[in-house]
Amino acid sequence: MHPPPPAAGVAMDFGQNSLFGYMEDLQELTIIERPVRRSLKTPEEIERLTVDEDLSDIDRAVYLLSAGQDIQGTSVIANLPFLMRQNPTETLRRVLPKVREVLHVASVEMQLTAAASFLTILQEETMSVHTYAHSFLQVILLHLEHRDTGVSNAWLETLLSAIELLPKETLRHEILNPLVSKAQLSQTVQSRLVSCKILGILTNKFDAHSIKREILPLVKSLCQDVEYEVRSCMCRQLENIAQGIGTELTKSVVLPELIELSRDESGSVRLAAFETLVNMLDMFDTDDRSQTILPLVKSFCEKSFKADESILISLSFHLGKLCHGLYGIFTPDQHLRFLEFYKKLCTLGLQQENGHNENQIPSQIIEQEKKYTSVRKNCAYNFPAMIVFVDPKNFHMELYSTFFCLCHDPEVPVRYTIAICFYEVSKLLDSGVYLIHKELITLLQDESLEVLDALINHLPEILELMSIGGDSSAQENKLSSLPDLIPALTAAEQRAAASLKWRTHEKLLQKYACLPHIISSDQIYYRFLQRMFTIMMTNNVLPVQRAAARTLCIFLRYNRKQEQRHEVIQKLIEQLGQGKSYWNRLRFLDTCEFIIEIFSKSFFCKYFFLPVIELTHDPVANVRMKLCCLLPKVKSALKIPADMHLLQQLEMCVRKLLCQEKDKDVLAIVKKTVLELDRMEMSMDVFQKKNYEKDLLDQEKEREELLFLEMEQLDKEKHQNEGRSSNEKNFEKKRKEIKKSKLIRSQSFNNQAFHTKYGNLDKCASKSSTLAHTPSVSGLGRTAMISLTDDSFRTRNASSVPASFSPNPVLPSTSRGTGSTADPKSSGSKDAQPRKATLKSRKSNP
Repeated sequence: MHPPPPAAGVAMDFGQNSLFGYMEDLQELTIIERPVRRSLKTPEEIERLTVDEDLSDIDRAVYLLSAGQDIQGTSVIANLPFLMRQNPTETLRRVLPKVREVLHVASVEMQLTAAASFLTILQEETMSVHTYAHSFLQVILLHLEHRDTGVSNAWLETLLSAIELLPKETLRHEILNPLVSKAQLSQTVQSRLVSCKILGILTNKFDAHSIKREILPLVKSLCQDVEYEVRSCMCRQLENIAQGIGTELTKSVVLPELIELSRDESGSVRLAAFETLVNMLDMFDTDDRSQTILPLVKSFCEKSFKADESILISLSFHLGKLCHGLYGIFTPDQHLRFLEFYKKLCTLGLQQENGHNENQIPSQIIEQEKKYTSVRKNCAYNFPAMIVFVDPKNFHMELYSTFFCLCHDPEVPVRYTIAICFYEVSKLLDSGVYLIHKELITLLQDESLEVLDALINHLPEILELMSIGGDSSAQENKLSSLPDLIPALTAAEQRAAASLKWRTHEKLLQKYACLPHIISSDQIYYRFLQRMFTIMMTNNVLPVQRAAARTLCIFLRYNRKQEQRHEVIQKLIEQLGQGKSYWNRLRFLDTCEFIIEIFSKSFFCKYFFLPVIELTHDPVANVRMKLCCLLPKVKSALKIPADMHLLQQLEMCVRKLLCQEKDKDVLAIVKKTVLELDRMEMSMDVFQKKNYEKDLLDQEKEREELLFLEMEQLDKEKHQNEGRSSNEKNFEKKRKEIKKSKLIRSQSFNNQAFHTKYGNLDKCASKSSTLAHTPSVSGLGRTAMISLTDDSFRTRNASSVPASFSPNPVLPSTSRGTGSTADPKSSGSKDAQPRKATLKSRKSNP
């Protein structure tokens, strides 16, 4: 074979320059390859890393700590909790001494691993506290002052956890006594910082007398340390110390120290003193608050705008707690000043021209804007507390404009925080919740899905409060005066659907299940129900589809119009249960699972039993597999003896699956399902002690379904009455005295009208009646041994069934044939081969 000729227009250049270019390329490749060769282990290195497989865990650990490399030693230390569980005696005798030796020269990674392992051993309680203190405490104390801050903090965390469990005498001799020398000025700053944090924890382990004699002198010394980091650290521990020494010592010892620290030259120390004072407000009496703390807080707030923005961030975060703690001691003027101060913080950075000074460079501008955003975010966090501060009755005059600004803030974190607080604000406003209707719409329409996600966490509760206007006994829905609510809800769902944040979409669909209690049945039917169908049919995210299916079932449950209910049921069966795509048929089974959960047993058996069991002939294995998993719930919806004919059909379908199924995975699930069905106890028409609560709940569901029909009939009568003369209205009032008989006649008329419109459904019912005459086949455990005394396909007794379930049941079903259940290759995709159904469209009905 000859090499292909060069392409037209491409000249072969073998000149000197070209050859030099090729050489340079080869040299570059060589340079790239060198590090790869160096990273490979030589035979000698592999030999050193190889460990005898016959060694025990303890011997291997000792060997690796003695002669292994650093990464091997780190692995052994990480495995130390396991060794302590397996063989604590040998681990303490042989492994732990080696660990002590290695830690003296260990790397940062090994030190961090050791601190974590020591803490795990303490938490697992694999040994007594005394043994732990004897074996591990000295190692922990030795490395507290490690030069690496991360390592030092890791060991300190382990020590602080150990202090909570160690006995008092051990703490006194091993920790408190050495701490006296560690807290001296002659020691390093790191040592004194560690001493501050240890003192804060030790206070809770000793009595007040011991604290006063041994700990408080060290505390005072550290509060007056020459280094501001130490003073700040000790100041933040004063809250823990105050809780240990009680109110009297706090007032006489801790409070003077806090006052002095609040006037410190360092801003970080003053900030620590302020935050500690706010956290300790509950420990001081009214005199201390009004005479000592209030002037300090007032001075701190006045100076905050002149100080660094970080102080404003802390002040804005603690302002709600501060106003709550000092509530009742403010004069009217002081009350007004604090309120105005809060309002000013809520708009900080928004009222400046261009948001910054001309002399600032861009990086400083960005940093300052971030701090201003943090201040406004903290103000949004404290907004519910400020409502309490001004009294909810004064919300409209005092805080509504501020709330409006926070809901329209240009920064997402601020709007996100106010969305989280929206439910608390709604509860506090009570009957005045109507004032924030527009802000709810604004947040629902927010361009950021993070804001929407925060708002919908309590969306059902918010809508319920707004619908009753804070009055739980209110009969009128107050949301009728809010026409923008439904467009805002639908737009929010569409924005969530168009994004990649499917969890937000799923959550929103789940929250929409509250809508039947908020808006009318017609509004749900025309604005939301079809959208649920579309999501179930077209969305590609399974959790979203399931959320839409469950919400649709709840919409169907509370729908008040029988015609609309039957239309939804027929669409579920035709578009999902008999859909061309196997994916839709899977979603139909999901929907049936929700129907069993939400509706009464009678409802499911009447409308969905036959369409479900006919999926046993589905050509796709996944559908049959999912059906098998659903069959126990289907059987639990049957009642004996009323549903004996349905039980017979269920048994026949299971037998066919056992005999004809060719897919091994489906067959395995069928066998497992048969055993589960055999163990199940059937529900009876009469209440049983075992299932009393479930039967009572099912009866309540049936009662509610009947109530919806009665309400529909009364609504019809009401509309008829509105168009009649006054004489006719009086006549109707008299007729209502015989309401029960009228309802029976009305329901009978409705059933006849429905059967005329949906004549094809009656054909299915007659078909199922024919199926019910099939002789019973013995087998399938105890359930097959029941004598089938009723061969006709009949419904439940009229006395125990809602009027919506007519004597001639409307049971949409399919007729798929009983061909081979092996999966055709064309059925493997979502769009499987078309499926023929005997259920004709309503247009073809006579």
